[in-house]
Amino acid sequence: MQTTKPPAVTGRDGAGGRGRKGGGSGEGRVLNVFSHGVLVIWGLLVTMPLLWAVISSFKDDGEIFGSPWGLPSALHFDNWARAWDKANMGQYFMNSLIVVGGSLIGTMLLGSMAAYVLARFDFPGNRFIYFLFVGGMGFPIILALVPLFFVMKNMALLDTYHGLILVYIGYSLPFTVFFLSGFFRTLPTSVAEAALIDGASHTRTFFQVMLPMAKPGLISVGIFNFLGQWNQYLLPTVLNVGDPDKKVLTQGLVALAVSQGYKGDWSGLFAGLTIAMLPVLGAYIIFQRQVVAGLTAGALK
Repeated sequence: MQTTKPPAVTGRDGAGGRGRKGGGSGEGRVLNVFSHGVLVIWGLLVTMPLLWAVISSFKDDGEIFGSPWGLPSALHFDNWARAWDKANMGQYFMNSLIVVGGSLIGTMLLGSMAAYVLARFDFPGNRFIYFLFVGGMGFPIILALVPLFFVMKNMALLDTYHGLILVYIGYSLPFTVFFLSGFFRTLPTSVAEAALIDGASHTRTFFQVMLPMAKPGLISVGIFNFLGQWNQYLLPTVLNVGDPDKKVLTQGLVALAVSQGYKGDWSGLFAGLTIAMLPVLGAYIIFQRQVVAGLTAGALK
């Protein structure tokens, strides 16, 4: 019995199919090149001012104005020493570490506990409390400055570390609860149920089982809170008005910039600016993988 082979498809449909495939691949390459080009331009716009500030911190004042885009002829580390000692940047730096460190610990502890309860337990008023936190994200902090000042004054919390720490915690809780509640919903319920069946209490289940599983989300929201609290200027300006020894780094930078209007020590100003930037850049460089993992964990699970 003789068999015949099916005719090869060589008509318009075949050619058109190959053409559409090739055209789609070409469009994808063009889009890929365009998106990468935009990212490169955006990266340069972000990094070049930072790099320029760091390079300027090693120049003297003559080089800053004479060759602003050139490299320093010599590394003037005395700019950093002058900013750290004479401009009191060291004291302001330690104040920021104390305030941000305490507020970050309190924010992460209280925020994670509240987010876990709102995400994993059903009780009357659950959604109402959750939307109160969400609404707090949209409330302009500038509207609360005047009543907040008098509340802090009546409680004798002005010009104190713990007063500023409490305000920072309240300022950061809405975003923390909103972020972590969505993350806790993605965690498997079976793990918590297994821990409860084994006799673990809800407190032990949270701290020893669920909290370690939420590590990527905790690191991500911790980095965002650190950035927001470290760069905060409005709140400490209103609440630290009397004691210059309690001022934080952002207030010190403003004071240094104002004083340079008469002295002209621009190299010291750039050195102080670089000192303020280093902790933020270091924290993000160290935890950048965890930040990306925390932001994408909810989509991957």
